[in-house]
Amino acid sequence: MHARVNEPAAISYLDEGFSLKSWLTTHDHKRIAWLYLVSITAFFFVGGAAATMIRLELATPQGDLVTADTYNRLFTAHGVIMVWLFLIPSIPSTLGNFLMPMMIGARDLAFPRLNLASWYIYVLGGIFTLGALILGGVDTGWTFYTPFSTMFSNSNVIMAITGVFIIGFSSILTGLNFIVTVHTMRAPGMTWFRLPLFVWANYATSIILVLATPVLAMTLALLAAERLLHIGIFDPALGGDPLLFQHLFWFYSHPAVYIMVLPAMGVASEIIPCFARKHVFGYRFMAYAILGIASIGFLVWGHHMFVSGQSVYGSMVFSILSFLVAIPSAIKVFNWTATLYKGRISFTAPMLYALGFVGLFTIGGLTGLVLAALALDVHLTDTYFVIAHFHYIMVGGSVMAYLGAVHFWWPKMTGRMYPEMWGRIAALMIFFGFNLTFFPQYLLGYEGMPRRYHEYPPEFQVLNILSSAGASILAIGYLLPLGYLLWSMRYGARADSNPWHATGLEWQTASPPPKHNFERTPTVEHEAYLYDPVTGRETPQ
Repeated sequence: MHARVNEPAAISYLDEGFSLKSWLTTHDHKRIAWLYLVSITAFFFVGGAAATMIRLELATPQGDLVTADTYNRLFTAHGVIMVWLFLIPSIPSTLGNFLMPMMIGARDLAFPRLNLASWYIYVLGGIFTLGALILGGVDTGWTFYTPFSTMFSNSNVIMAITGVFIIGFSSILTGLNFIVTVHTMRAPGMTWFRLPLFVWANYATSIILVLATPVLAMTLALLAAERLLHIGIFDPALGGDPLLFQHLFWFYSHPAVYIMVLPAMGVASEIIPCFARKHVFGYRFMAYAILGIASIGFLVWGHHMFVSGQSVYGSMVFSILSFLVAIPSAIKVFNWTATLYKGRISFTAPMLYALGFVGLFTIGGLTGLVLAALALDVHLTDTYFVIAHFHYIMVGGSVMAYLGAVHFWWPKMTGRMYPEMWGRIAALMIFFGFNLTFFPQYLLGYEGMPRRYHEYPPEFQVLNILSSAGASILAIGYLLPLGYLLWSMRYGARADSNPWHATGLEWQTASPPPKHNFERTPTVEHEAYLYDPVTGRETPQ
């Protein structure tokens, strides 16, 4: 893809200083990526512990592990932590932070101090959010729906939404930083259509972050004002409209789905060409599809409100738009499949994660079309079908891609290789455990089991036991990478600069990279993903 760059003799970014202060005051985008990585991993396991309690509770119909009130707090804690403290920042703030400057040939992000500030803001928001959950919890669900959250809930709603409000500023700063960096700091020759698709995906995600997150901030501020001051924004008795909250919330939260899944698509678009040893099929269509998903994603929020009493004509428009957003998503799935066709495929751990992402995202996307159909949605709203669909996209999709990205770029980040066989075992275990956990929930939802109930009729128990059994396999699958990746940091074989023979600029510098990424600014001479069609190796420059 690019002109070769001599590996710099400079010491790596990991050796620039070993004290805690050197890490907490760093302006190096790679070290800030590590700060995010440690933070979101901790939040992931806290959210996962809440999910474990939920599945243990649902193993029996009687609801005999926790009370109904505790159960409400558990699923709220799980949702709030996983959505805002893990899924939204997961790929952009870790891999995006680490890789974006290197992928475009830059020395750092445009605003290094702002980058560090975004992490401190994220941690501050996380402390507020965790504090609300520890000091009695929140029972509104992660969506904070009115009028329950404004008039009836006696839990720590204000503290929780303050935490989410603060985290939003971190997202805005990260998005702003990425946009300015891509526009102003590309290496000579790095035109827009030579950008790696991972950069395209994070660029589109950044636009959503900057445009949509302020709407969430305003919505939460209005909710707090309504709860504290009773000023009649959402209360019908005072001239307000409770559905206004849903419109405002989902105007942010549906694009937020693409904040979570677009970077995952970018990851798949890097891993699949590398391990199929082929140029990505339809590069320009892939780039345009990313922008199409980001654009149309702002127009479909009303499909969350088909049973809310909104106009049937409005619902029809939102239904059509929801089907429309599936077109660019389908383009990406077909193009990944075409990239694999007649490729020299290596089933490495990153490739298994990427293929798992494509399969699970496809199932999630197809069931999304089911929910976009008005008549079917009336039956399936607020059932476990919605839970299964959401998790196939977010967990099956985004988390699989996130783990694939960590495995793919781990040698670059640490200079060490992990045990490949354990990586494959973990990928397969997560794929199997995930399907065993969430596919029975499609059947439960189809049969009418409502979500957010801690008790259920006995005829649903078999499928719930299958789901809980799958969750135990999934938990082991998530713990495995934590173990062998930590092990590899000390005992793993040393990685060379390009162990996968990939074509991206980030692979043309040392592993781990020096502080300023490159000894001299690289010059880009070719398009991305230029693999030799005969040997499958990256094309020599």
